[in-house]
Amino acid sequence: MYIWQQPNWPHFFWDETALRPQLDTVRLLQGRLLGRTELAPKQADLDVEMDALVQNAIRTSEIEGEHLDVGSVRSSVARQLGLERAGMAERGTPESDSLVTLLLEATHEPDKPLTSQQLCHWQARLFPEGPGLLTKIRVGDWRGNQPMQVVSGRIDRPKVHFEAPPREGLEAQVNDFLAWFNAPPAGLDSLLRAGIAHLWLITLHPFDDGNGRTTRAVTDRALAQAERQSIRFYSLSAAIMARRNAYYEQLEQAQSGDLDITPWLVWFLGTLEEALQQALLRVERVLAKTLFWQRHATTVFNRRQIKVLNRLLDTAGKEFEHGINARKYQSLTKVSKATATRDLAELLENGCIDKLPGGGRSTRYTVRFDNNDKDMS
Repeated sequence: MYIWQQPNWPHFFWDETALRPQLDTVRLLQGRLLGRTELAPKQADLDVEMDALVQNAIRTSEIEGEHLDVGSVRSSVARQLGLERAGMAERGTPESDSLVTLLLEATHEPDKPLTSQQLCHWQARLFPEGPGLLTKIRVGDWRGNQPMQVVSGRIDRPKVHFEAPPREGLEAQVNDFLAWFNAPPAGLDSLLRAGIAHLWLITLHPFDDGNGRTTRAVTDRALAQAERQSIRFYSLSAAIMARRNAYYEQLEQAQSGDLDITPWLVWFLGTLEEALQQALLRVERVLAKTLFWQRHATTVFNRRQIKVLNRLLDTAGKEFEHGINARKYQSLTKVSKATATRDLAELLENGCIDKLPGGGRSTRYTVRFDNNDKDMS
């Protein structure tokens, strides 16, 4: 029996006492994140928002197995936030422009009532050039009459993970959801409301395609309402992508269970906590970068050095975990070894980088922060 077949669907219940410690932790992190961004210079604040929006656009698509070009997404975000910069080579694509617009619409007017027309409009934004020649999905409209199933495995031996409610009565069920979303019960915790909204809408699965991305946009709106903050400094989708397999497992368990959704809410709040922790790290990185460039405002750099320094300051992964050497510098800037060595020597002399212990034939370097920068990083 699926959850929507339960006699009292959709009257969910949960153990709020068990969830209280997580709720307290998430609210503490929300306060810390807002406090850090309030202290940031205006440009750094915009950079943090841009970084979170880029993450959100890329990861919400990756969850569904779609991979957007990072440069195109960054260009779309920069343009729509009014942060276009000279020399930005990449241009936004129709897909990246439309998705970024959707994400901004979801959060920049959080108090606007959510309507069925808005949901269909958002779903249509995921397909700016239509459904394509090889698919028959409905764009900007509810799904068709055929059963809506989530399946995996071989075509001749599919595994059905979930089947959505039948098409008949779908509009009424969506309207019930929207009435609840726009006028939630008194006393309902706003963070729990976001988790409930996510599970409820994804279970209705109202569209032929785009249900996950539309649901995550609705969840972002619920979180913006919970925080009374339209500017997003963190990406829930990035945290979900990091736990993608668990995400689908948790959904399947919740959708195949009874109306006690405490386990789902435990997972949702844990993922939200992770999103906030990662955002704090990104904020510290952006602030450290801002202070670095302020400290070197009068230092003369060539374009190659600026490019490499930005890569070193921006990286959050393992690309430069062990620093940068002349060979990597060559690869990034397409110059000779002699030029790379000379550029690195100038950066070292100007106090921009430090030599890492070791040396030898492959000397490695890392960005140098002063004490104030280190407090941020």
